[in-house]
Amino acid sequence: MSTPHQYHQPNAPDSPDDSESDIELEMQELDPVTAHDGHGVYSDRYRKAHQIERQIPLRSLRVGRTRGVGRQKYSHDEFGREEDSQGLLDEIRGQRDSAGSLGTSEDNAPLLHPDGRRKSGVYGDEGRRAFFSAQLRLPSFMSGEERPDGPSTDNAQITQSGGTSRKINIGQYPPPRFPPNAVSNAKYTVWSFLPRTLYNEFSFFFNMYFLLVALSQIIPSLRIGYLSTYTAPLAFVLAVTLGKEALDDIARRRRDAEANKEEYTVLRLQDRSRMQAGKCRGRRRSQLQSRNGHIRGASKGTRLDAIEEEEEDIGKSNEDAFHKIEVVEINIKSRDLKVGDVVKLGKDQRVPADLVILKSLAAESSIAPFSSRDPHAGLSGTDLLDGFNGDPPAPDSPLSEAKIGSYICPKRPPPSVVDGDVGETFLRTDQLDGETDWKLRLASPLTQSLDPRDFTRLKIVAGKPSREVSEFVGTVELAPRVSKSNANREGAGADGTLQSAPLTIDNTAWANTVLASNATVLAVVVYTGAQTRQALSTSPSRSKAGLLEHEINNLTKILCALTLTLSIILVAVRGIEGRPGQHWYVAVTRFLILFSTIVPISLRVNLDMGKTVYARFIERDQDIPGTVVRTSTIPEELGRIEYLLSDKTGTLTQNEMDLKKIHVGTVSYAHEAMDEVRSYVRQVFSASLPSDVTQSASLITPSSNHLSGSTGAPTTRTKRDIGSRVRDLVLALALCHNVTPSTEDQNGDGVTTYQASSPDEIAIVRWAESVGLRLLHRDRHTITLQCVDTSRVVVRVKVLEVFPFTSAGKRMGIILQYFLGTESTVTTADIAAEIWFYQKGADTVMTSIVAANDWLDEETANMAREGLRTLVVGRKKLSAQQYQEFSSRYRQASISLQNRDTNMARVVKEYLEHNLELLGVTGVEDKLQKDVKSSLELLRNAGIKIWMLTGDKVETARCVAISAKLVSRTQYIHTVTQLSSTSAPSAALDALSFLRSKPDSTALLIDGDSLSYFLTHHRQDFVSVAVLLPAVIACRCSPTLKADIATLIRNFTKKRVLCIGDGGNDVSMIQAADVGVGIVGKEGRQASLAADFSITTFHHLTKLLVWHGRNSYKRSAKLAQFVIHRGLIISVCQTFYSIATQLQPHALYRDWLLVGYATVYTMAPVFSLVLDKDVDEGLANLYPELYKELTTGKSLSYRTFFVWVAVSIYQGGVIQGLSQILVDLDSDRMVSVSFTVLVINELIMVAFEIGTWHWIMAASIVGTTLVYVGSVPFLGGYFDLGYVWSWAFAWRVAAISAISLIPPYCIKVLRRTLKPPSYRKVQGL
Repeated sequence: MSTPHQYHQPNAPDSPDDSESDIELEMQELDPVTAHDGHGVYSDRYRKAHQIERQIPLRSLRVGRTRGVGRQKYSHDEFGREEDSQGLLDEIRGQRDSAGSLGTSEDNAPLLHPDGRRKSGVYGDEGRRAFFSAQLRLPSFMSGEERPDGPSTDNAQITQSGGTSRKINIGQYPPPRFPPNAVSNAKYTVWSFLPRTLYNEFSFFFNMYFLLVALSQIIPSLRIGYLSTYTAPLAFVLAVTLGKEALDDIARRRRDAEANKEEYTVLRLQDRSRMQAGKCRGRRRSQLQSRNGHIRGASKGTRLDAIEEEEEDIGKSNEDAFHKIEVVEINIKSRDLKVGDVVKLGKDQRVPADLVILKSLAAESSIAPFSSRDPHAGLSGTDLLDGFNGDPPAPDSPLSEAKIGSYICPKRPPPSVVDGDVGETFLRTDQLDGETDWKLRLASPLTQSLDPRDFTRLKIVAGKPSREVSEFVGTVELAPRVSKSNANREGAGADGTLQSAPLTIDNTAWANTVLASNATVLAVVVYTGAQTRQALSTSPSRSKAGLLEHEINNLTKILCALTLTLSIILVAVRGIEGRPGQHWYVAVTRFLILFSTIVPISLRVNLDMGKTVYARFIERDQDIPGTVVRTSTIPEELGRIEYLLSDKTGTLTQNEMDLKKIHVGTVSYAHEAMDEVRSYVRQVFSASLPSDVTQSASLITPSSNHLSGSTGAPTTRTKRDIGSRVRDLVLALALCHNVTPSTEDQNGDGVTTYQASSPDEIAIVRWAESVGLRLLHRDRHTITLQCVDTSRVVVRVKVLEVFPFTSAGKRMGIILQYFLGTESTVTTADIAAEIWFYQKGADTVMTSIVAANDWLDEETANMAREGLRTLVVGRKKLSAQQYQEFSSRYRQASISLQNRDTNMARVVKEYLEHNLELLGVTGVEDKLQKDVKSSLELLRNAGIKIWMLTGDKVETARCVAISAKLVSRTQYIHTVTQLSSTSAPSAALDALSFLRSKPDSTALLIDGDSLSYFLTHHRQDFVSVAVLLPAVIACRCSPTLKADIATLIRNFTKKRVLCIGDGGNDVSMIQAADVGVGIVGKEGRQASLAADFSITTFHHLTKLLVWHGRNSYKRSAKLAQFVIHRGLIISVCQTFYSIATQLQPHALYRDWLLVGYATVYTMAPVFSLVLDKDVDEGLANLYPELYKELTTGKSLSYRTFFVWVAVSIYQGGVIQGLSQILVDLDSDRMVSVSFTVLVINELIMVAFEIGTWHWIMAASIVGTTLVYVGSVPFLGGYFDLGYVWSWAFAWRVAAISAISLIPPYCIKVLRRTLKPPSYRKVQGL
């Protein structure tokens, strides 16, 4: 018979029958306080009796009620209840005494919760949930049921908002309501698009100005001409701008959709017994209905028989529950992942959400056939094969395994994890935190040994969502198996108790990291979408407006002020002359409307269309293929950059390490000299092997004759010593690491790959293999080396202790015991084997650990100047007695409760870290991106200050800054690290004082903690000094800190800041910058999707800034000036006309003439200025100093603005004044002469300003001239057509045009001759 714990399972197959079989167990019987709450006040004695009865297990209560049928069926007097309850409790106490513990028997699980609610889900709300989740039979702990030894875990109490800790039941259906797992870089939603875009548009003064002008035309007394003359241009401007914003956002959503469509494999846990349970319920229901008429009068024996029969049926059903759960693999899109889903990941696969690792299976175990493995070793990665056909075998089947779903599920393994199946995997997190070191992640021992079908018994308790990528606190709970017979084979929870284990950061895989191990990982989703670490560390996207637009906005305000002043003056003059008319404010408003062309509404249209053209030029540039403009509103900002904030990993470097140089004290080896190193290694490890491949080779130790130099070869003593040193160094590098080799099948060939927490170590192991010594095998206990030339095992060691690398220690060490014997037979006798301690680390810490020498400091400095990452390698031989003493002391320190880390470090220092034999120094190069050095030098010459913000270590950042020429040889690197609250005040002030004294020749290297301290306590002083430095390198920066730095520089300097990166950890920085550039990285496109501009490699940035940025800014500035000139000159003409017509607010050019002048007759030539360029690309790259002039904003400044205002006043006065003098004032002849000269003047002014002619420019000028001439016959309503075709018209037009154009052009030529601009000087060289 199954345990009564199964009997109370809310979603057990026969549970619906309880409503029929328990007719007599009314709510009033089980919980009168709840049932009668509010209907009366119970006495204290009655409540006491009720509290006693709450402790009665369901089985006992049912039997108790049966026993009382004869004498008290439905009587609820307090004395009877207390008597029954007390009797049952006495019986329970007796059972407890005999059983030993109440908690070990599920029979004694209480029926009611302490708060008075029904426990069994059949009768309460939990039963309804069980009914809806009938597709998947949930374990008791997933259904809100009370555990006998723990607190209530009612799912009704679980907060689904994500603001607090969450309880995740794996396989729960329906899944809880958490944010969708979708990537979104869109700026707008359907509802926010119009409000936000309209607000952004009308926040610009000239848009608001024209809106008011357009609205004024609704008033009849203010209307001048057609209403469409003022409303149509505004509507067109808004349509173009909003349409462009909509298209940009739609493009972002499409790119997001591509990322969200990436498919992942998810395990679905399905219950095969659902249909069988339904049939069973139907049979039970018909049986119960047949005896429904006499069941209430059943005798005591009949009642007990029915209960036992019911429990037996349910027990049989649950006996096979484990074997009836199918594990089915399905592929779903990333956006459809839900909290609680179990995801299956493979090598090089991006993690789609924040996960907790449940199981990790190495590739070796997955390749081997199942029959050759330990039957208790658990599942392997390639066991996920073939669907299940037919019913699963019975629990007592002699078959050792059963195919369930798409898994081969062996019988339950023991709780201990066998060697080699420890749930290890490595993650690449550089896209999340910028750190290049791989992170070791582990599955919890509680879940690693579980069959995937047992995942339904798991519950994850996780903390609330947080942006801390290096912290996590959680718990995993494993509920007991519900069947007694299965419990005998159960590895976890076999004793019927709940098991739990802590979860830390080591058990997690955050979104946007990449699985680096050749393994299969099963992990459960805990945070999705906006609640992932990646999303919480990312700033929300914002609408970006260029500096040029703000400058034009300010100029527009000046124009509006001039218009208002002019209107008031004209009305005031008219009032002094005593001419009564309409009210003065009406006259002022009409003049404002007449002069509204001074503030040209077409300015925004021309600028926005120009930006689209610039974006097209950038994307079609063949020299920077793959470049994408994602925000087309700020291309001219590329020409105003003064601060460049760059990520390191994947942006400046390739994150590919290569050992370039070694030094052994007297000789250094690099490049071709590595062949000599290879010959030394071959001499020992190849020559010492027997020629007969069937004969076993002797294993080599440091004390072997082969390594001691006594090979008998006729060499000099000096050469023999050097060879011995080289071989000792190679052997140390091949052993002192945390690298694990694995074999992958690529195109039928086995390829060895390496997994480690640091790419530096992989580079060193690969180098050791290249010179002849290959890492063949590595596990927690042994390391095996193989000779590359002979493929024979030459070294085998036992790992005794490992001291991993830490940021504080800056070194790693290992204690090894060498095996003696041959490659086929070894001995582990401690007396015969050698014990050695190897250590490698940064020169700053190893200098005091190794023995005294006279070359280490000099050589490490030389390598550092070359940009190489140096590691000092040393060793020390230990006797057996020394190791035993150390081991005893070290173990004792490791279990101390106070100052554990300090005590352990003290023991290591006392026994190991002193007087090490110095073997040599290695120099590892972090490969730079293509042309990074030349690109950084060009940008620095262009006047751009470069900051490198990275999450990597200080030493790594220093080496990259030197190798990439971010810091020149003449600059001193001032390092500020580890500022603490105690030493920080004085150290911080000293650092600021030093930097302030030498701002031009000093670069700053600072870590994240120190930077945070400065920003907290000395923000203003630090920023004022840092922005003056030629280069700043900030290490250990979180994504949020990077964004804060970008915002701080923008706000403090008011200069343009560009941020560039390739990883998800750079998204916040990119969005906080004025211009964000994303590089399409190897691991993902998060930065590229969120950026304003996307490029494929760093060196493309130089052309993007120096060439396209220059052209975009210069062209936009010239275009804006001409549009303003075009509106000013026509307003000046209107002013002269109003003065000549006795200050009456009448229009000079009406309707089509006003609209046609700004569109058909001048727009194409003016807009063709977007094709102009002042220098060619070769000169722009050759003289990057030309870019520095752009940052001053001289191309469009108040000075140039007022120059153009003066030119417009002169030309407008000449055109209108001479037209009124040479032709009658109030006649169509004057309008035809004035308007014709106005058009010709604008076309020729465009020609004067063109620096480099393009055929489209010439075509637009000639074409517009022809269009104007061809349209004259249709302008009879405005012109005197007979006069237009006369010589009198022609000479007047020619004379006025010459007087208007020649003086400004002569002044321009004279100024360029006397004071030429820089680009003119360069062109003359």
